[in-house]
Amino acid sequence: MANKEKTMGPINCKVIVLHGWAYSVDKWESFIKAMKNYGTDILMLSIPGLTAEINRVWTLEDYVSWLKETLDKETGQVILVAHSNGGRIAIPFAAKYPEKLRHLILIDSAGIYHNELPIRLKRILFGGLAKLGRTITSSDKLRSLLYKLARAKDYEQASPLMQQTMANLISVDLRNDLGKIRVPTTIIWGQLDKYTPLSDGKLMHRLVKGSKLHVINFAKHSPQYTNPQEVSKVINELI
Repeated sequence: MANKEKTMGPINCKVIVLHGWAYSVDKWESFIKAMKNYGTDILMLSIPGLTAEINRVWTLEDYVSWLKETLDKETGQVILVAHSNGGRIAIPFAAKYPEKLRHLILIDSAGIYHNELPIRLKRILFGGLAKLGRTITSSDKLRSLLYKLARAKDYEQASPLMQQTMANLISVDLRNDLGKIRVPTTIIWGQLDKYTPLSDGKLMHRLVKGSKLHVINFAKHSPQYTNPQEVSKVINELI
């Protein structure tokens, strides 16, 4: 009975959401609705360069500073839910400003440095080789193939400012920051994620002392889209 009451009761703390690399948050609607069914006070932030405008190239430090300024406006600690690239921002923030957070929840988070071929290609593309390529070839098919090999659909949609911003972000390895996190942390991961593999989630679980890992079976990179009820239940039960 006690567990049921905990599950169905509202989270007595504001939940702030950092979405991933996306230009719309429409796909979050089912998750947000599921969280609100628990009586949760939840706010989705508009992230500069993605769902809010920027007028210059940003670094990861810029995003951490922006998040600090944003959360300074909140009363008391918050629960920070961060997906994919949002996790890349949340990890150094949690390491630097633990007093701002009651709980950190990472969903299929970015932040572990990889050097496989698609990732190397993406760094080269985002670093400017694609611009050079446009001056050498007018072949749309060749460029599309290069983007496909790099799994760089996000690059094709990005503005020039965000292309360089992404280059800044994906060059950072956050393992040291993960080891510094002392905020209570829950890590939620899709079992079949191909973008940030489950091995990344397990590594984060090992690096963040005292963290909890929950794997969503058969889910991919965005379990909050495909399994909103399960993800919201995990969050409500573990906090």
